[in-house]
Amino acid sequence: MREIQFREALREAMSEEMRRDPKVYLMGEEVAEYNGAYKVSQGMLDEFGPERVIDTPIAELGFAGIGVGSAINGLRPIIEFMTFNFSLVAIDQVINSAAKIMSMSGGQYSCPIVFRGPTGNAGMLSSQHSQNFENWFANTSGLKVVVPSNPYDAKGLLKSCIRDNDPVIFMESELMYGDKGQVPEEEYLIPIGQANIVREGNDVTIVSFGKIMKVALAAAEELAKNGISAEVIDLRSVRPIDYATIINSVKKTNRCVIVEEAWPLAAISSELTYNIQRNAFDYLDAPVVRVNSMDLPLPYAPTLIEAILPNVKRTLQAVDTVMYKK
Repeated sequence: MREIQFREALREAMSEEMRRDPKVYLMGEEVAEYNGAYKVSQGMLDEFGPERVIDTPIAELGFAGIGVGSAINGLRPIIEFMTFNFSLVAIDQVINSAAKIMSMSGGQYSCPIVFRGPTGNAGMLSSQHSQNFENWFANTSGLKVVVPSNPYDAKGLLKSCIRDNDPVIFMESELMYGDKGQVPEEEYLIPIGQANIVREGNDVTIVSFGKIMKVALAAAEELAKNGISAEVIDLRSVRPIDYATIINSVKKTNRCVIVEEAWPLAAISSELTYNIQRNAFDYLDAPVVRVNSMDLPLPYAPTLIEAILPNVKRTLQAVDTVMYKK
């Protein structure tokens, strides 16, 4: 099987869906003439033309609103935010229009739109360009929120999102666009809301998603050197959440650590912790432990970034806690 970059997997997903369905189009800042801020849409303008690959002004509220209106009227837009930090300018359209139109219209209108772009830390970009919004959007009824961790999942999930009749938030990472992974040449889809057991184990369950899966998997490798068998679960989507896969894993391992980049208050890990204690309390041999970013705006200095974000060391310490090795 061939290896391609994360950005190439996204491009293939969008291009294949645009060839399949003439109602699909891409719109956002620098997606056309510049081939995308991160070169995700490279070459798409040449193939599909300026009516389907559309550059916009720096006006997220405006082009998000155009996308929502066109979706309600029968098109299937893909709206790219250069970063989800900028989506705050458009959040009224996402939450008050896209997410609610199905309910407000009594099912007469749907809004099949995908909002996609990078989220979270991407290096020395400081506080205003480094925040995670997965838990914000996942708190909104009517939205689906998908966060892939590798090129294979990125392609299969994005194709499913584009075909979905609900509005979807599709979150990537600037730090993953160059990642390579095996992706089939033949078409495939990955269902939204289906977690993936990336590594099977018996001693502790580690749950994560997005680029922080790299931390979870690296921690599992270190644990294996010390004879600890970690089961690692990639959520892939945080609304809906595949609770069943997590609960079944915890019933087997009796311990759970959740690793997430967002701040700790009202995070996805908070919801998972509640659900685990609600549905697997009698199976737990230790309280669930969360590894989140520290409750601070992300600074600029690399040393401080490393200290604040979830990392392998903090994850190993969390496993030691649930294994009663401290």
